Amino acid sequence: MASLTSSQASILARPSSRRCSPLPTDRHHVSLSPRDLPSFPGLRASSPSLRRLRGVISAHASAATEVSLVDKSVNTIRFLAIDAVEKAKSGHPGLPMGCAPIGHILFDEVMKYNPKNPYWFNRDRFILSAGHGCMLHYALLHLAGYDSVREQDLKNFRQWESRTPGHPENFETPGVEVTTGPLGQGIANAVGLALAEKHLAARFNKPDSQIVDHYTYAILGDGCQMEGIANEACSLAGHWGLGKLIAFYDDNHISIDGDTEIAFTENVATRFEALGWHVIWVKNGNTGYDDIRAAIKEAKAVQDKPTLIKITTTIGYGSPNKANSYSVHGSALGEKEVDATRKNLGWPYGPFHVPEDVKSHWSRHVSEGAALETEWNAKFADYEKKYPQEAAELKSIVTVNLPTGWEKSLPTYTPESPADATRNLSQQCLNALAKVLPGFLGGSADLASSNMTLLKMFGDFQKNAPEERNLRFGVREHSMGAICNGITCHSPGLIPYCATFFVFTDYMRAAIRLSALSQAGVIYVMTHDSIGLGEDGPTHQPIEHVASFRAMPNILMLRPADGTETAGAYKVAVENRKRPSILALSRQKLPHLPGTSVEGVEKGGYVISDNSTGNRPDVILMGTGSELEIAAKAGEKLRGEGRAVRVVSLVSWELFDEQSEEYKESVLPSEVSARVSIEAGSTFGWEKMVGCKGKAIGVDSFGASAPADVLYKKFGLTVDAVVAAAKEVC
Repeated sequence: MASLTSSQASILARPSSRRCSPLPTDRHHVSLSPRDLPSFPGLRASSPSLRRLRGVISAHASAATEVSLVDKSVNTIRFLAIDAVEKAKSGHPGLPMGCAPIGHILFDEVMKYNPKNPYWFNRDRFILSAGHGCMLHYALLHLAGYDSVREQDLKNFRQWESRTPGHPENFETPGVEVTTGPLGQGIANAVGLALAEKHLAARFNKPDSQIVDHYTYAILGDGCQMEGIANEACSLAGHWGLGKLIAFYDDNHISIDGDTEIAFTENVATRFEALGWHVIWVKNGNTGYDDIRAAIKEAKAVQDKPTLIKITTTIGYGSPNKANSYSVHGSALGEKEVDATRKNLGWPYGPFHVPEDVKSHWSRHVSEGAALETEWNAKFADYEKKYPQEAAELKSIVTVNLPTGWEKSLPTYTPESPADATRNLSQQCLNALAKVLPGFLGGSADLASSNMTLLKMFGDFQKNAPEERNLRFGVREHSMGAICNGITCHSPGLIPYCATFFVFTDYMRAAIRLSALSQAGVIYVMTHDSIGLGEDGPTHQPIEHVASFRAMPNILMLRPADGTETAGAYKVAVENRKRPSILALSRQKLPHLPGTSVEGVEKGGYVISDNSTGNRPDVILMGTGSELEIAAKAGEKLRGEGRAVRVVSLVSWELFDEQSEEYKESVLPSEVSARVSIEAGSTFGWEKMVGCKGKAIGVDSFGASAPADVLYKKFGLTVDAVVAAAKEVC
């Protein structure tokens, strides 16, 4: 390698307690380790595809690959990142330059995947939690032969409609497992992916067939380590003993504002040991290829806990004037520094060039990946013959092929059914779904006994009971949401739910937003949905929360009014696998209303009662959740006074917006301007429904501590208030 510059060497002079030892300068030769041939018990050794796979690996293993080719491959990764960022005049070159050795060893020597089928089930998963360094990931996908990242895609980095956006997005780039960007989210997603692997392995593996067998690898940086979500998630990973989770901590001690000494001096290794992780320190992450290999081998040997490999690197490695500085973190190097870096690393090639020997070396992953998938398919075919029921369940999870008639398992209600809180009705739905949906699992943030989310027929998922389906997240709302994102991104037929009080979505909003962005169909079960929770007071009473989620793209905000609407909300949530759903549920008991329907919920808004003719009521009353009953009673009172009144449930604005103009006109005729809404939350946004001449009744201040019935009266959420408003607008 080129000699170290003074800026690169400065890091090496720091105390060894935080930094690495001086780098070795000798150029010894080593062999590139071929990827381990997976063991497939029960397969015939003479299988043609197995022979082909062994032949491919043997051919490459027999020829020792010198360090010079490894260096060349690593520098190819570096310069693909440098060139893409330079062309875009935007991006983060520092991390890819420092982490290129990790990426090379993972994607070229360790991980199993099929570039031509990025969604092969038994692939290893890779998560770049430090998502700003995404050009590392794109360069690796490009070299490995993924069709999603061709040379032109690298050249279009961060451009309109590019498949190489500025942070990894799973819905844009096949080969990217989850959407990462906000720091810490990715490692929490990785915990969810590893949890899914452990759960499915416990349920479906047999003594003679390890049908579920893959690892989850993640790279996280100092920024991820500082975010609280990472600690929440890694605490759970240690508790659950997720032995197939291996995380690389890019210990380069640089963040946007400078050296992390200004804000981050904790001993990360000691903290992770306390969290129940196995910890390894690779002191030379720049050229210590054998040390990285040895660390991964050691990590794989530890089966009962996740492993953190702290790997000390130099951000912007190879840049003579910007390495080891914050200036290389989030800005292009600039033309002069790019040229200087090429000269410093002895790189004679132009932008985006992949040397032929590197290209040839990496090209084997296409055939190897195809062979790996072929072998797994053959293994699964044998498994299917021996264990048809388990195979059918696993297939449904892998393909999101929901059982026929699953929705019929949902409970039904009539107006004669006893009044109940929708949180209790929700529990009936959850337990009904768990009986028929093989991929249904979830849990609560230490509130299962209050938000009623326990699956009664299953035990708790724990380190030694990973086959169970109740997830105990503890008081960790933020990581709970992100872990569930990882679970649903693992396999489309895994349907996770997670629960807390609705007001505590404030703690997990970033994870919920990423559910929506990454098309992860998590079901968020949120109870205590209004001031109706009563005496706990304003700290626990959500006011602006429904409105805020209505403003969020690609998410369904559902506030059911009774048992029928709760069942309908779950039907919608299960069917929507590419957008999350939030169910806001009541603590107080509610009656089952005449006129509510599952079909109505699926349309988002519908008429529950109407005595008008010709689609011309005198007034339209609208409500959601617990206030739909108030609107219905007000409608009856007005009808008793001779008014033509339509009562409308607007359980989900998003679903209603998706209906045809004809349908929406049939529910809310544009010629009827006399409209009143009532909802125990912010009136923000209701002008869309009531119009400029209508009136919205709600709560536009924080709540208070008092019994629920007192609060409703004090805040004007009453039948009389709705009647008075209706007369005012008529």
